[in-house]
Amino acid sequence: MELRRASQSDKDSINSLLRQVLEVHHNGRPDLFKGGVKKYTDEQLAEIIDDGERPIFAAFDGDRLVGYAFCVFQRHKGDNILTDITTLYIDDLCVDENERGKHVGKALYEYVLKFAREAGCYNVTLNVWTCNEGAMRFYEKMGLKPQKIGMEQIL
Repeated sequence: MELRRASQSDKDSINSLLRQVLEVHHNGRPDLFKGGVKKYTDEQLAEIIDDGERPIFAAFDGDRLVGYAFCVFQRHKGDNILTDITTLYIDDLCVDENERGKHVGKALYEYVLKFAREAGCYNVTLNVWTCNEGAMRFYEKMGLKPQKIGMEQIL
């Protein structure tokens, strides 16, 4: 498996996985997530790929994209209440539904951790929807622990 930063030539493959991950969310929370769409427009995706503050890491099996991790640097320099740390936030991590259970996610997550350490980050964070039980189990297995819990009351 090859792990590297995503490039503009990867857009079509990334779009395919973006649709897969959105369907997981749509199936779990159709009241919040639309079905049959993707998270970013082609223009937005192109901008993100070129943005050094929002690296995308891609996992390939040969020439086939089997997973990605969208990340965002978060900094709180000079914040009134938060310490001056740099966080690498994993905005989206997806493994192709046909490749799950083959350690692609683990390899991607470890790659992100290595990148974050080398970039001088204090921590790596992410959000996971409670309806995505498989992802929650995966992240717990990777050693992540809850940092905060979002709560809701549907009216």
